[in-house]
Amino acid sequence: MEALFVSTGVVALAEIGDKTQLLAFILAARFKKPLPIILGILAATLVNHGLAGALGAWIMSAVNPDILRWLLGFSFIGMAIWTLIPDKIDDDEAQIAKRFGIFGATLITFFLAEMGDKTQIATIALAAHYGAPILVVIGTTLGMLIADVPAVFVGDKFAAKIPMKLVHSIAAAVFAGLGIATLLGAGSILDGA
Repeated sequence: MEALFVSTGVVALAEIGDKTQLLAFILAARFKKPLPIILGILAATLVNHGLAGALGAWIMSAVNPDILRWLLGFSFIGMAIWTLIPDKIDDDEAQIAKRFGIFGATLITFFLAEMGDKTQIATIALAAHYGAPILVVIGTTLGMLIADVPAVFVGDKFAAKIPMKLVHSIAAAVFAGLGIATLLGAGSILDGA
């Protein structure tokens, strides 16, 4: 259950102010139809993070536990630094809706926006760390929804009131804590138990 709770919390925090949350704001402001946007976010996240979780599980089985511990520890610390860098979104990502409808546009743009994004990389690392890819994918998907569904309902108005620097600092601290704990050998899966 730790994998589920940590994955949910880390991604929910990391997602605040992230490119995909900004995309949710833009789509909500433009289309004013929350249900297809939310369903598109859910579908895109399940596919994207499902693939990331599978990759994380494969990495865990293919890489020596001692090497994996160092890779994951430094990956989490790298994500901590990355979390402190604000995201921006291109208008091109939001323009896809003209061709594919609201659900299709959300599905495509969220899937593409998540490729190589910190929450996708976090899903890979968390799945490799915990060895429970299904719980991690459920957790990271819940984290995305916790951060992005309110964005769909409140559009741009609420974004200005969120203390982004504080939220990003908390998320970075969580990633850094995970990285340090991993480097110090925390986690029975990495200790060979």
